[in-house]
Amino acid sequence: MDKIIIKDLRVTGIIGIYEHERITPQEILINITLFTDLHKVTRTDNITDCVDYEKVANKVKLHAETSRRQTVETLAEELARLCLETPRVRRVHLRVEKTQAIPFTGSVGVEIEREKA
Repeated sequence: MDKIIIKDLRVTGIIGIYEHERITPQEILINITLFTDLHKVTRTDNITDCVDYEKVANKVKLHAETSRRQTVETLAEELARLCLETPRVRRVHLRVEKTQAIPFTGSVGVEIEREKA
């Protein structure tokens, strides 16, 4: 299967269980791999035959910035579901990281993979 990659999407939102995390938005780093079939668009060169990754990125960004989840796991699951609602997307590999959660780390997060039933 072919892949479309959205790398290092940076958003700011409320995520976490601690009081300061519930008040102060923090940076969330999102990486998405969308699995699809690109054969048709490679023949037609027409945007209507492919996944509009700008729309996917905007939808993911909006949800991450407004959802106010306690766990990264729940946010990742919701974002994967949003990606799978996109026409032509068959599977998604998604990583969600909090870059400010633990001071002596680059980030902490989860990585999941989901596919359409």
